[in-house]
Amino acid sequence: MKKIFSVYFLILSYCSYAQIERVEPPFWWEGMEKSSIQLMLYGDNLTVYQVVVPSVKGVQVHRVDNPNYLFVDLDLSQQQAGELTINLIKEGQVQTSLNYEIKSRDKQPKLKSFNASDVIYLLIPDRFANGVPSNDAHSSVIEQPNRADKDGRHGGDIKGIIEHLDYLEELGVTALWSTPMCEDNDPKVSYHTYAQSDVYRIDPRFGTNEDYRALADALHQRKMKLIMDYVTNHWGTEHWIIKDLPTPDWIHQFDNYTNTNHRKEIHSDPYASNSDRKELLQGWFVPTMADLNQTNPYVLTYLIQNAIWWIEFARIDGFRVDTFPYNNPKPMITWVEAIRKEYPNFNIVGEGWMHNSIHLSYWQEKSPIAAIQGFDSKLPSVMDFTLNDALVKMFSEKNSYWEHGTTRLYKNLQNDFLYSDINNVIIFAENHDTNRINDYYPDFKNYKQMLSVLMTLRGIPQIYYGSEIGMTGKKDVGDGDIRRDFPGGWPTDTQNAFNKKGRTPKQAQYFNFSKKLIQWRKTNSAIHFGKTLHYTPREDVYVYFRYTDDERVMVVVNNNSRDMPLPLSQYSQGIAGNTHAFEIGTGSSFALPTVLEVPAETTLIIELSL
Repeated sequence: MKKIFSVYFLILSYCSYAQIERVEPPFWWEGMEKSSIQLMLYGDNLTVYQVVVPSVKGVQVHRVDNPNYLFVDLDLSQQQAGELTINLIKEGQVQTSLNYEIKSRDKQPKLKSFNASDVIYLLIPDRFANGVPSNDAHSSVIEQPNRADKDGRHGGDIKGIIEHLDYLEELGVTALWSTPMCEDNDPKVSYHTYAQSDVYRIDPRFGTNEDYRALADALHQRKMKLIMDYVTNHWGTEHWIIKDLPTPDWIHQFDNYTNTNHRKEIHSDPYASNSDRKELLQGWFVPTMADLNQTNPYVLTYLIQNAIWWIEFARIDGFRVDTFPYNNPKPMITWVEAIRKEYPNFNIVGEGWMHNSIHLSYWQEKSPIAAIQGFDSKLPSVMDFTLNDALVKMFSEKNSYWEHGTTRLYKNLQNDFLYSDINNVIIFAENHDTNRINDYYPDFKNYKQMLSVLMTLRGIPQIYYGSEIGMTGKKDVGDGDIRRDFPGGWPTDTQNAFNKKGRTPKQAQYFNFSKKLIQWRKTNSAIHFGKTLHYTPREDVYVYFRYTDDERVMVVVNNNSRDMPLPLSQYSQGIAGNTHAFEIGTGSSFALPTVLEVPAETTLIIELSL
């Protein structure tokens, strides 16, 4: 059997008959809400041993189909920080001993989890910045760096991100969402890291576990937050457990390879067939990603403990959960509840790529739609893909018809009553799986309109790395095209867009506008948690207000190719007696006129005051 070793086994001490190759979780903490843990012990033929932990009462050992595994339940409710001795005994003799560490919990106060006061910056670490060129390759993983290959590894890493936090802080973003960083040992296209091969280890080409924690610490020092991209639906087929399954039903298996049907709406479809549901939940996402069976209690416990372990170890501030509706929903309720019991204010957003607000809202906790079927996901947040649909189409449609242009946005917001907490949804115009927004809208004026809308709507806005300097990329060319390297992130780059002096005039134009708008958003509570009032679009001009008792913002979206006069009398409810205005884009102050002249293809953001 292939021997597998990881750096965290430095915590273990062995006698001469050592059989154990892995222990997961690699350590735990005293005083956790989850006071019992289930250790996974892995090594050659461990099933023949008895397990004795002298200082722990009520040790329970589970043997499974594969003799190389033992699952050991430990009650740690009375344990103090220190080391537990775990003995493996055969024929009355101790054959193997290991010391398992119980750590003291970090007493530092945690920041609040991400919420509507934040702007999230999504990046792909391999494509952002290379801080340590010497780790671009590593002896323990297969794929070597090849920056010339758009689908290869390019060398970006955690150190590169940390070195450019000044840039993110200047831009104004307050939360960082990185695509997964745990080890992905696929021989090709491993840079995106969604086919993870070890979920307790940061990929060595990104850095170490300690580097990941240092990233969280560095963000917290700037009052910024770290969101971990977590995958519960699948692991890569190179994962060490997938190569030697504890039980046959650890993953979903078929006589012949079966792909998921990707029909996420099946969950909320009252007429869905059992066969379609099975294909959705048990089919594999792609052939290199084994589909995990969350109904297996060992799998579910493993996923719960791993998630809590990363939160506690790295002090991360939230999860974005990949392909959430592909999971079996009932055990995922248990997964979410276990995390929120340990960390009550921890926010978790699930990705569910659906194009109808009814089916999408089904996945947010306390959904009035899901309640009809007696379902509650317990999931705090979802990603608003229906708004994404509107944003990528509306500004390229110049008409006043009921279905197009700004009406797309208006009708999307009409469905907000379907959500239990519309302020806690992620809103975006693009991500790592879509066309770049600057390919949808190559004209800067349309980028300005899109970002102005994104930064003023309800919810938590997310932007995608590089679009703030005008980066482009087309999905139909390939994933590598929408995941290009950030210019200046590599020592050999001839141009550095991280630096003001290094930006081209076009890059500076995009960055300066983005910075101005995002930095302004940080200051306005009406945009964060205020109510929304909107008006039916007229001649493709859409007006909405965000307001609290103390602040009021008027947003005017002119989607026409000509200037439009806007009689303000029809918006008296939204204006609410205010007479003065400050327009964010131009920085101009003025008294509200009877008729507001709105330039062509422009979105005005107006702070109102008496």
